[in-house]
Amino acid sequence: MMRNVGSTVSALVALAYFAGALAAEDDGVYKIPLSKRPDHEIILAHKQREEEYMLSLDEKSVKPSQIDEKTALERNLRGAGDPSGGKDENMIIKDYSNAQYYGSISIGSPPQTFSVIFDTGSSNLWVPKVGCKHCGEIWIWPGNKNKYDNKKSTTYEEDGKDFNIQYGSGSVLGSFSKDIVTLAKDIEVDDIRFAEISDAGGLGVAYTMGKFDGILGLGFTSISIDHAPTVFGTAIAQGAVAAPEFAFFLGDNEESELTFGGYDTSKFTGDLHTVKLDAATYWQIKLDGIDVGDGMFTSGETTAIVDSGTSLMTGPSADVKKLAQAFGAKPNVLGEYTVDCSKLDSMPDVVFKIDGQDYTIPGKDAVIQAQGTCLFAFMGLDIPQENGPKWILGDVFMRKYYTVFNVEEKTVSFAPSV
Repeated sequence: MMRNVGSTVSALVALAYFAGALAAEDDGVYKIPLSKRPDHEIILAHKQREEEYMLSLDEKSVKPSQIDEKTALERNLRGAGDPSGGKDENMIIKDYSNAQYYGSISIGSPPQTFSVIFDTGSSNLWVPKVGCKHCGEIWIWPGNKNKYDNKKSTTYEEDGKDFNIQYGSGSVLGSFSKDIVTLAKDIEVDDIRFAEISDAGGLGVAYTMGKFDGILGLGFTSISIDHAPTVFGTAIAQGAVAAPEFAFFLGDNEESELTFGGYDTSKFTGDLHTVKLDAATYWQIKLDGIDVGDGMFTSGETTAIVDSGTSLMTGPSADVKKLAQAFGAKPNVLGEYTVDCSKLDSMPDVVFKIDGQDYTIPGKDAVIQAQGTCLFAFMGLDIPQENGPKWILGDVFMRKYYTVFNVEEKTVSFAPSV
């Protein structure tokens, strides 16, 4: 049963990408097939990051033993900004090297189709433009990107203001434009201010290897670059959706869906537990605490954001180090951890305490496994914002719990996924 549903974007979990294909209409609900990036690619990216870093040390004649934990973790923190007081609006607090879920939108008239990550951890829409540098042109990897050509769109409007996001490895650069954006089949949103990217070098191999063209942010305008109105916020203002909410059902080896304008009661069991946001920037909530095993690890009250743009979960480096020790996980020079695949069945549960309720992630589900490697799904990340979140709850959490985001009420709701 669908509640107040305007349109639904759904994901077919498969290795192939079905660009722009549409499923049959079902009582006004439209579904677009998406893809889930397979686990073996997440593991491959993990290994390549490690190899690249070791090569960079060789070039600098630095031994791994000379790299302290703080330096390793800082390399994983992108968008740290200027510690002397740079603009917070350019800060992005996680990267897309571990993003798994993505799907199609179109921009312009006639429509140009793009594969995007629907990201609750950011707020802007950006796609590469024709002539973009560092946009997947490496012939040895099938990562060529669809690129926006404003000359082919009759509804394009020039803006021209610079767009710049700072990542840990560099910048993603471009300029703002305006055009029509279409979600699913029927949600046409007019006059969307989005970025045409001219150089995506700041995302490095994560973008080159990724099967996505761009990012569609589902956070709040308060963290949007240049305060550009968000796509979904504009859809609400234009009356394009039935309700000011959207919801994720993330499958592992099954269909997944992102519902715009409501939520789908057939995708969860029991009642939704609604939690007020701690801050309407990212989708930030308060955590009563985090427990692992029988007193193996316990945190006090803290904060977290619910983030569809990454599969890993992150937390303060000191806490994640203790949590990893409870799992017997071993760190590498990048601050990432691996565990012994033969011990998955004996891994302790991780319990997130949210608004008086327990949300349990079984130990074996806190690991991404492929090619004989088991990547621990937690990574240390010290977020520099004074009032920013301490933890990020990514797809590992959202696969276990159906999640509804309400823009106007500023709430997020959870229920066990079917």
